[in-house]
Amino acid sequence: MSEQNFDLVVLGAGSGGYAAALRASELGQSVALIEKGKVGGTCLHVGCIPTKALLHSAEIADNARESAKFGVKADFQGIDISAVKEYREGIIASKWKGLQGLLKARKITTIEGQGRLTSPTTVQVGDQIITGKNVILATGSYSRTLPGLEIGGRVITSEQALQLDFVPQKVAVLGGGVIGVEFSSVWKSWGADVTIIEALPHLVPNEDESVSKQFERAFRKRGIDFKIGTRFQSVTQNENGVVVTLEDGSTVEAELLLVAVGRGPATAGNGFEEVGVTMDRGFVITDERLRTNIPGVYAVGDIVPGLQLAHRGFQQGIFVAEEIAGLNPIVVSDSDIPKVTYSDPEVASIGLSTAKAVEKYGEDAVQSYDYNLAGNGKSHILETSGSIKVVRVKDGPVVGVHMIGARVGELIGEAQLAVNWEAYPEDVAPFIHAHPTQNEALGEAFLAIAGKPLHAI
Repeated sequence: MSEQNFDLVVLGAGSGGYAAALRASELGQSVALIEKGKVGGTCLHVGCIPTKALLHSAEIADNARESAKFGVKADFQGIDISAVKEYREGIIASKWKGLQGLLKARKITTIEGQGRLTSPTTVQVGDQIITGKNVILATGSYSRTLPGLEIGGRVITSEQALQLDFVPQKVAVLGGGVIGVEFSSVWKSWGADVTIIEALPHLVPNEDESVSKQFERAFRKRGIDFKIGTRFQSVTQNENGVVVTLEDGSTVEAELLLVAVGRGPATAGNGFEEVGVTMDRGFVITDERLRTNIPGVYAVGDIVPGLQLAHRGFQQGIFVAEEIAGLNPIVVSDSDIPKVTYSDPEVASIGLSTAKAVEKYGEDAVQSYDYNLAGNGKSHILETSGSIKVVRVKDGPVVGVHMIGARVGELIGEAQLAVNWEAYPEDVAPFIHAHPTQNEALGEAFLAIAGKPLHAI
């Protein structure tokens, strides 16, 4: 077997892995980046980027249907799925080519193939032994299913949904989290009938309850059906469709069943346990500095328990590269990582929900303010409804911001600064926001909770 030696070996070239490789290279380390598929991983090829391309197509479809109310005469003739695919794949190919060029420019050695951890310092790829002074595990995630629910035929995952060459007429979606509601939003805009099945009491259940309730009203207004607080029991399928049976005895008939119950850690068969890495239900256990129990071995991204988000992977990859270099980077907790759901309407949040804030500080110590987007001129122009909710500690800092409405994901940057810098509303309320913008709505919310509302009571 041939052997190659590096300062750092990264197993997995998704968001966390390639971010670690790029930052480590910047810091003067020699880096091997091992990937069995394509660099960019799930996010670039079958996750974030392609699904957002579909969501933009869906937004255009809605705009075309409703163009007359804005004085534009358009003739909506339906969805050309082959053209949608060409558009989507063009974006992916461009980003993939750019990433490959960036890795090459940084002199990172990219090794294609299935890697297996064989010791705390070695990864085997075929007949190659790749040795590193430090190793980062970044093998990503896969689409999960439920016990007894087999994927196949008309029962599909999000990855298979991306490859459909037709627009289904009627779809059942198992799971009302981010993946489920985003695909539901796309299919509804494309003309399908959609029913979401969610076992928890609300759609987007990880968001502030007030946002979840507004989201449900918006989906109901769009004609998207959903069943919440009821569990999946079984599914049967034939050549024409599926019949989903729920534990309450009700059934949902559809052409397809999308299983969107989350993603699991892709760690099986990678040698982690054999080398002695501490695991729990497939996840790699680390301390807050992303060190495993084995010195010199770190883990980042979806295989580390917590939020499974590409930008969390980026942040963790950069963090570990700087940690290895001795730069002592700042730890960012999961609650301080922004979350965005790119459906129609969008949902964006950072920090603690009202319930979590009360749990942490006590009910009498927490104050919140909900600014309705009805008072925002740009939101009115865009014909979107929703709100921006700011949660603070009384006489203290902003600890959470929760938003719902079209394009609110673009506002999360300022919200993140306020929460992560522990800003008091009184500190940020004087900041001037351009008029008319949706960004003003965040400024109005800060003004209101600071006790000096402008366009609010």
